[in-house]
Amino acid sequence: MFSIPLFACQNASPVNDSPEAESELLPASEYPDQVFWGDLHVHSNLSFDSNSFGNQNLGPEAAYRFARGEEVETSTGQKAKLTRPLDFLMVADHAEYLGFLSALQQEDRTVLGSDLGKRWKGYLDGDEGMGPIMTEYVAMVTGAAPQEVPDRKFNQSIWSNVVDIAERYNQPGKFTAFAGYEWTSMPGGRNLHRVVVFKDGPDKTKTIIPFSALDSDDPEDLWKFLEQYETKTGGSVLAIAHNGNLSGGIMFDDQRLDGTPLTQEYAKTRSRWEPVYEVTQVKGDGEAHPLLSPDDEYADFETWDEGDISQTPKPQDPALKKQMLKGEYARSGLKKGLKYAADLGVNPYEFGLMGSTDSHTGLATADDNNFWGKFKDSEQSESRITSKMGGALWSNSKLTASGYTGVWAQTNTREELFAAIQRREVYATTGPRIKLRIFAGWEFSKNDLEIGDFVKKGYDKGVPMGGVLSPVSGNETPRFIVSAMKDPDGASLERVQIIKAWRDSEGRLNENIYDIATTENVSGEAEVLAYWRDPDFRKEHHAFYYVRVIEVPTKRWTTYDAEKYDVALPSNIPKMTQERAYSSPIWYRPL
Repeated sequence: MFSIPLFACQNASPVNDSPEAESELLPASEYPDQVFWGDLHVHSNLSFDSNSFGNQNLGPEAAYRFARGEEVETSTGQKAKLTRPLDFLMVADHAEYLGFLSALQQEDRTVLGSDLGKRWKGYLDGDEGMGPIMTEYVAMVTGAAPQEVPDRKFNQSIWSNVVDIAERYNQPGKFTAFAGYEWTSMPGGRNLHRVVVFKDGPDKTKTIIPFSALDSDDPEDLWKFLEQYETKTGGSVLAIAHNGNLSGGIMFDDQRLDGTPLTQEYAKTRSRWEPVYEVTQVKGDGEAHPLLSPDDEYADFETWDEGDISQTPKPQDPALKKQMLKGEYARSGLKKGLKYAADLGVNPYEFGLMGSTDSHTGLATADDNNFWGKFKDSEQSESRITSKMGGALWSNSKLTASGYTGVWAQTNTREELFAAIQRREVYATTGPRIKLRIFAGWEFSKNDLEIGDFVKKGYDKGVPMGGVLSPVSGNETPRFIVSAMKDPDGASLERVQIIKAWRDSEGRLNENIYDIATTENVSGEAEVLAYWRDPDFRKEHHAFYYVRVIEVPTKRWTTYDAEKYDVALPSNIPKMTQERAYSSPIWYRPL
């Protein structure tokens, strides 16, 4: 039974006899009844940047052991352990020069036999050190210098080892380890990264080597590779677009990478291979931005608007800056999708929302009171809140203790979790393990909150997060039922909101924030059940809805550092934060 200490109901009306909504990809009598927590974007010492910034010891095995709840020794020699283990993990090391630097440090004969390996070993053994290696690496990956590609046999060997390690740690029903990698495209320094996730075991995944940005920096070429993999092996694979911060506005662009307009085929292909999007991670939160959503008082949360990875200054002109941000933030991308759904008949930006850490320490931590940063120099220390990443990048204090993905499935297996991601029945949190569900349909009523069987009623009468609400012929209005429960070890809930966006009859893109449940109790509430009926629905408008849950204020990780090391917290660094969760949207498409 669900208690209802915090309840809201807007524009309730009698139940009608309209057709039921449809829920795709789910057997009619089977419902996902468990939420599993994990991270699909962690880097080990096999990633060039993780290694070059100091993580030379923690490989994929350490990352899996840490995620399972074991204690590991960090790159700075400290002991680290998760308070609660994760249910799944993927070590997504960069495909570009995967394992090359680590092999060079171990004096691998294949690497040392290459011209690139000899030159880089000379730098390491001489006075130059890592500096010229990093310069050459960035130039080759961004296309500013001719590529020197590692030997194919070496790439195959490294990838086979990555697959074998994931297989070793995969325990169906207990802990899921996916095999995958990150495709690290950054044309001109702009972030177009994708995380590639394979459902399959070594019999299929070992038949390829990762397609990298050295092969092509165009996402359309990556999608072709994914299609070829499935055709060749009969396996299953998908891609997750990286948090769009630092993409220079091209993550949700209005043109393809070659400058041509988006087409229906492009929209079909992107939506086919990229069902979910990484909305929050260590490098800032990417849900909304105050310049794009000025009426949303919660939009300015851990926002990054720094230009691109090469630290190109962001536009100073407000109009140009706004245009850039529209191509970076999830809500804006989802809104653009409504435009293309109407214009092209297909939505290229119809994605669910998930969270990752993008940790480069091998440590998947998203808790403010146990945060281990992004690189070695942002691990816990007396100086990290006043130092910069790598000594030259952004301030460590800008990093966000985020995020994790909640996946609704029946069992903790690759097959079940992968299917849930494909159908977008996943959601993002900035760290807390908030339990969140939303269903949309035409027949829900307030009574559905009170008589139990919330989940069964949700699936029987509607669609879950990630679903599409089928239109009806009459003048019915969509109704929503929402359940949110606080993290058992976390803070209470302050409010539950539905974010709606729609394309009106004149082609304008609009949004609105509805508080469907709030509390005047300063300590918050533990559980929320809410029923809501859209008061502004128009059946001819393309629209989407998603839930945002916001906790009561808690200490930010920088405050925990200041208290632990007894140091002053600079005035420009916030002391408190309000953690949150974002459901995947539910879309409405008109007839």
